[in-house]
Amino acid sequence: MPVAPSTRTARTGRTRAARTDVRAPWGLRFSAVVGATFHVVLHGACWLLTEGADPLELGPGDVVFLREGGAHALADTPETPLTDFRPERADPDSPIGHVRVEGPGAHAVLLCGAYQLDRTRPHPLMKDLPELLHLPARGGAELGHLVGLLAAELDRDRPGRDGIVPSLVDAMLLYVLRTWAADGRADAPGWARALADSAVGQALRDIHARPSVPWTVEQLAARAGLSRSVFAQRFTALVGEPPVSYLTWWRMTSAGRMLRESDAPLRTVAEQVGYTSEFAFAKAFKRAYGKPPGTYRRTPTTTPTRPTTNAGSPSLSSAIDPGAASSASSARPRGNAIGLDVGQPRVRRTTSIRRRSSPR
Repeated sequence: MPVAPSTRTARTGRTRAARTDVRAPWGLRFSAVVGATFHVVLHGACWLLTEGADPLELGPGDVVFLREGGAHALADTPETPLTDFRPERADPDSPIGHVRVEGPGAHAVLLCGAYQLDRTRPHPLMKDLPELLHLPARGGAELGHLVGLLAAELDRDRPGRDGIVPSLVDAMLLYVLRTWAADGRADAPGWARALADSAVGQALRDIHARPSVPWTVEQLAARAGLSRSVFAQRFTALVGEPPVSYLTWWRMTSAGRMLRESDAPLRTVAEQVGYTSEFAFAKAFKRAYGKPPGTYRRTPTTTPTRPTTNAGSPSLSSAIDPGAASSASSARPRGNAIGLDVGQPRVRRTTSIRRRSSPR
């Protein structure tokens, strides 16, 4: 299943996360980020608060994934007032921060973080995800084991933790996507069904694994055991674009990643994504990105840097602009308001994947 290549093309930076150790009453407000946000409940329980939707109760082992990284909040109850989420880091270069809130009430431990994802060329798999994906702990054995490993690593500060935890968090993204894609709902978006379809799934694996091959629709159809017309129609219906268009998109996206992550000569990059002519590759690349490959390679990535807190430690989420915050503060409702524009409620696509199992 071509899930791992799909996430590699979407990534623009290192995942950062924070162990969040809280005792009631507590409420944390998360500002919007460039990428996707996730939370894992390692111990205890809490509520997820988002704009225009009912509060969502989370229990031990639950995982939530917010595709757009929009503003939201976590709290011990929906009524608890909120404070900004500002993790501290012993080492500024560490991918793991920590947040602690003391109180007399119930104890909870969370892992809160964000994946830095490219919004300029999002993979169709990411675009098809619901805005909020909730994976309850019950029944998800594989994901549950991974959450257990995360809890064990975060409970004690042992050598190698800064390398192990980011790897587990990256693996969690793959488990989340695979669980969603394998959910098998009849009304699932195109990419969930495309990955499960024997013919289209095989074609996607071929394209992802060997973009240098001069694939034709006839070749892909033959490998899938279908006629050209039937294959092309099925591929387009599930993926959202014809096979050749997707092949070109994948080649250009892969080329962009290689240009940014390596110093391979332009001819080598062109050959690895199926172009025998450096000129033809440069022309196709400029058509896709709006600039020549060499210029793209020299242009810094545009992912915004994270602002710092007063203590100098980086905040996981983007801080609200002080001017905007002060001008909007009087208009915000009191209590646990998340600080979003409530004048134009939006519709949130939410998916909660549930399986048959005993109650928690």
